[in-house]
Amino acid sequence: MSLGYVALVLHAHLPFVRHPESDYVLEEEWLYEAITETYVPLLQAFDGLKRDGIDFKITMSMTPPLVSMLMDPLLQDRYDEHLSQLEELAEREIDRHAKNSHMKYLAEYYAQEFNKVRNTWEACDRNLIGEFRKHLESGNLEIITCGATHGYMPLMKMYPQAVWAQIQVACEHYEETFGRAPKGIWLPECAYYEGVERMLADAGLRYFLTDGHGILYARPRPRFGTYAPIFTEAGVAAFGRDHESSQQVWSSVVGYPGAPEYREFYRDLGWDAEYEYIKPYIMPNGQRKNVGIKYHKITGKGVASSDKQLYDPYWAKEKAADHAGNFMINRQQQVEHLQNVMGRKPLIVSPYDAELFGHWWYEGPWFVDYLCRKSWYDQNTYDMTHLADYLRTNPTQQVCRPSQSSWGYKGFHEYWLNETNAWVYPHLHKMAERMIDLARMDPEDELQERALNQAAREVLLAQSSDWAFIMRTGTMVPYAIRRTKSHVQRFTKLYEDLKEGKVDSGWIEKVEAIDNIFPNIDYRVYRPL
Repeated sequence: MSLGYVALVLHAHLPFVRHPESDYVLEEEWLYEAITETYVPLLQAFDGLKRDGIDFKITMSMTPPLVSMLMDPLLQDRYDEHLSQLEELAEREIDRHAKNSHMKYLAEYYAQEFNKVRNTWEACDRNLIGEFRKHLESGNLEIITCGATHGYMPLMKMYPQAVWAQIQVACEHYEETFGRAPKGIWLPECAYYEGVERMLADAGLRYFLTDGHGILYARPRPRFGTYAPIFTEAGVAAFGRDHESSQQVWSSVVGYPGAPEYREFYRDLGWDAEYEYIKPYIMPNGQRKNVGIKYHKITGKGVASSDKQLYDPYWAKEKAADHAGNFMINRQQQVEHLQNVMGRKPLIVSPYDAELFGHWWYEGPWFVDYLCRKSWYDQNTYDMTHLADYLRTNPTQQVCRPSQSSWGYKGFHEYWLNETNAWVYPHLHKMAERMIDLARMDPEDELQERALNQAAREVLLAQSSDWAFIMRTGTMVPYAIRRTKSHVQRFTKLYEDLKEGKVDSGWIEKVEAIDNIFPNIDYRVYRPL
């Protein structure tokens, strides 16, 4: 009999970036990098675990924008081209480094890895969502939903219909994709405000995730802290992030990804290679960019970029195994201690951004693979569990009111509302007001209904928390501003045309082709609750 539970939760999300109107947009490569470095490697790890008889349990949120992009034929075609370029570059690198054994070894390694990605991509006929669904149906992967476009709910709570649309559209999209209703939701940015749980309950959701202090500062104070979920008065359970296990992976100071043996993210062939040689593989305008082939390891703290040593995936993989074993031992000790203190089985909830595993921390998928294997074979202190399974076997929990919270800097809403992005919210609020007004309309014809549905899409896309986040981080800011303004402007034209009763059919067709997320959306979702 185990003494407790560990729940590994991965949050898989990217903003909706799709530009059929342009031949090349750099930001589309966020998806291509994630497929190559995170989603295909995770699927390969899941397939290997299943093949070897390991009944692994992982919870994964997959947001509607990410799911929509992974299923989009245009983006699939463009990823094909992206992967072909990587394969071609790796083969050229093998030839270029024929007389340097270590560099040739690394070039051959990348060629093999890209070939494995190609094999997975083609074996599933480019349908990665279908592959994730297989692991959902086998009971190994629990897939949950998120806000429709990752909208930051506490900053739209003055418009309940806007919050409801984020929740309901996401649940409907999940059911269309996976053939069943979602059981849980990752609140965007883990951002909770009091009252949202009633909408979650109305949508049929059984639980949500929030940051640890959202549970620790609940009223009354939960007896077991974050080591057991709490039930809200609406009957929806809240799971809080465990600080200790999070720090071991996330922390830039003590976290695993900073180990000297691991691959250096910021040293890339796109910047290191001679310009004329690398020119065919960078941006069409000649600007350099990361190409995804990285030859150096972190080496050590404070080591200058020019002094980084060459990477060796063999030793990096060994280190990932060591770290997985360390994580397992720490969870064993944590569970044993907590079980003695609590007098019941504790639950350790360890949530992370999925792209940490593979994209930012290249060895992350190996870590996940080793952790599942070691947890299965090398210990019996804890069971790895899905959150829904935990609720089913532990149906009695304390009833509390969670505290307003997020997992952003300082734990509340400051990261998404500050001097860099505050200008966005008056526009978002006006859009919400106008959409609620439009939702009262009964369309006179099919064209008017299409315009109403497109207006709803534009509101949702403008509300993505990613744009405010990017403005705060200071990276790719012009793109985030441009995206926000474009959705506001498209919505405004739709609103004015609908009010004047003169919808431009040609213009609508173009906008529908660009912002084609949620093809089955019904604008009536914005009608007063």
